[in-house]
Amino acid sequence: MKEAKGNKVKQLKSKELGTEEIQWDLSVFYDGLDDPQLDRDIQMYTEQCKVFSTSFRGNLDTKLGDALIVYRELRELSAKIFVYLFLRLSVDVNDEEAKTKQDEAEITLSEVEGEYLTFFALEIIDLSEDVLQKQIESSDVVAHHQPYLEDIRKEKPYVLSEEVETIVTQTSPFRSSSWSSFYEEILADLRFHFQDKEMSLIEILNIVSESPHAKVRAEALRVVNGVLQKNFSKLSAQTLNMVVGQKRFFDKKRGYTHPMQTRNIGNKISDEIVRALHSSVEEKAAPLMRRFYKLKGAHLGIKPMSWSDRNAPMPFSDSTKTPYGDALEMVINAYSGFSPTLADIIQDMVSNHRIDAHVTSSRMDGAFSYSMVLPDSKTTSLVFLNYLGSNRDIMTLAHELGHSAHGMLAGRAQGLLMQHTGMVVAETASVFGEMTTFNAIKNKLTKNGNTQALLALIMGKLDDIINTSVRQVSFSFFEQEVHNAGKRLSPKELCEIWMKQTKRLYGEDGDVFSYKDTDSLWSYVGHFHRPFYVYAYSFGELLTHSLYAQQERLGEKFEPLYIDMLSAGDSKSVSELLKPFDLDPSNPAFWDNGIAVSIEALLNEAEQLSREMGVTIPV
Repeated sequence: MKEAKGNKVKQLKSKELGTEEIQWDLSVFYDGLDDPQLDRDIQMYTEQCKVFSTSFRGNLDTKLGDALIVYRELRELSAKIFVYLFLRLSVDVNDEEAKTKQDEAEITLSEVEGEYLTFFALEIIDLSEDVLQKQIESSDVVAHHQPYLEDIRKEKPYVLSEEVETIVTQTSPFRSSSWSSFYEEILADLRFHFQDKEMSLIEILNIVSESPHAKVRAEALRVVNGVLQKNFSKLSAQTLNMVVGQKRFFDKKRGYTHPMQTRNIGNKISDEIVRALHSSVEEKAAPLMRRFYKLKGAHLGIKPMSWSDRNAPMPFSDSTKTPYGDALEMVINAYSGFSPTLADIIQDMVSNHRIDAHVTSSRMDGAFSYSMVLPDSKTTSLVFLNYLGSNRDIMTLAHELGHSAHGMLAGRAQGLLMQHTGMVVAETASVFGEMTTFNAIKNKLTKNGNTQALLALIMGKLDDIINTSVRQVSFSFFEQEVHNAGKRLSPKELCEIWMKQTKRLYGEDGDVFSYKDTDSLWSYVGHFHRPFYVYAYSFGELLTHSLYAQQERLGEKFEPLYIDMLSAGDSKSVSELLKPFDLDPSNPAFWDNGIAVSIEALLNEAEQLSREMGVTIPV
C-alpha cells in the first residue's frame, strides 16, 4: 500500500512538537504480545469461568455476594486481556500479530462466556424480591451492587431462554460486530486521488475542514463524495442493512416496542427524556446554528456556503502550533483552578506514562480515553491522542483527560461492574474539562484585547458544540428513519433519507448551504453500525453546559457535588445524578437552557465581536 505523503508531514510535526516520547507504558498489562502471561491469563479465564459456573449455578439465592466478588474478578481479568490488545492495535492498526491475537481471544472467550456465564444474569432476574432483599440486608457486597442488580432485572421482559442467550453470546463475534469490523477495514483502505496525491479518507477530510481556500475545500469534497458514491456506498449500504436487520430480528424476538428502546434502557433514561432532547435541538438549537453559519459565511465572504465550508477556519484563525508540554501545562493549570482533586489524578497519569500522543502513519485516527479496573482492583486510565498542536488539539487533550478523571473516580468508588456510565453521562467530565480549559484561554485573550484571536477561538468552539449537539441529532433522525423503514434500503434510498434529514435541521438548499456533493456522505459514518449511539453526544454536550452553568449559583458547594457525581459511575440514573444540582432532564426547559448557555451565549459574543470588526451581521 502506498504511504500517503501527508502522514510524513504529520510525523515531522509531531517530532517538533515534543510528542516523540509521549507514549504509553503498557507494562501494567503485559510486557508484549509474546509475554507468556497473556496466554496464561486467557487459559486462566477459561478455567475460572468453569469453576464459577460449578460453584454458583443454582445457588444465587444464598451465595449472591460471593458470586459477585468472583464475577467482578473475572471481568477484571477479561478487561486486562482485551484492553491491552485494543491499545496495541490503536497505535499500529496494521499489526497482524495483534489482530490475530485479538480475534482468537474474542472467539475463545465468547464461547466460554456463553457456556459458563450466561446463567448469571438470568438467575439474577429470576430471584424473588424477598430473596434479593434478604441478601441486600445481609451482604455489604450485594448492597453495594444493588444498582447493578436492578439494571439486570429491568431486562426481565426482554430476555430469551438460557439456551438461546448462550447461542447469542457465543455467536457474537460473527454477527453485526463482524460486519462493522469489515466495514471499518474497507473504509480505512479507501484512497482518494487529489492534487496528484493518493490520500486516505482522514487526510482528505482534513483538507475539507482545514484548507483556507474555498475552491480547494469544494474540490476535495467532490472527490470524497464521488469515491464514496462509486466505490463504497454499495458496500456501506449492505453492512448497514445487515446491522439494522439483525437488530430488528432480535428486537422483535425480545419484545422491544421501538428501535431506540434498548439503547434508552441501557442509558438509564426514559423515551420522554430522549424526545425532549431531540425536540429542543430541532426547535431551539437548529435556528441558532443556521444563524451562526450565516455569520461564518459573512466572515468568509461566501453566500450561500458550500457544505465544504461548514468547518472552514476563520480567515484570521490562529495557526500557531503549541508544543505538547505547554499544552499539558495549560490544561493541568485549568483543571487545578477548578478542582485540585481532578488535577492530581491527571498529574498521576502523566507520571505513569498513561498518555500516547505521537502521530505515526500506522496509528488509529482520533482520540479516546479508556479507564478500567484491573485484577487486584488496580484502577488505571489511558489516553490516546493524535497531537498536532492546534487549539482544537489542546481542547481534545482536556476532553480526554476529563474522561480519564471520571473513570478513575468511578472505578475507585464503584468497582468494575459499576464503573462505566451510560454514554449519555460519559461525556460529562470530558466536555466539562474542555470548557474549563476553553474559558481559561478565552479569559487570557480577553485580557490581552486580541479581538481577532478571541473571535477565532469562539467560532471554533461553536463549530465543535454544533457538530456535537446538532449534527449528531441530525444523524439520529437519519438512523430513526432507516430503522423504522422495516425493509432493506438501497444506496439511493439511503442517500434520499440522508438529504431529507440534513435539510430538516440545516435548511433547504440555498438557505444557508448548497448541498452539492453531499448525498453519499452517510456512508462513512461508522457510528451507524452501533445503533442509536449518536444522540448520546448531543445529550452529554448540552447536559454538561447546563451543569457547568450552575457553578456561579452553587459557589463552593459545586466542586464536591461534582466529584460525587463523577464518583457515582453507573450506580445512578441521569435524573438521580442531576437531582443535587436541582436539574431535571425530563423538562424541555433543561435542554433549552443548555442550548442558551452554550450556543446562544457564544453566538451573541461572536456577533458582538464581529460588529467591532465591522462585519455586517446577516439577518
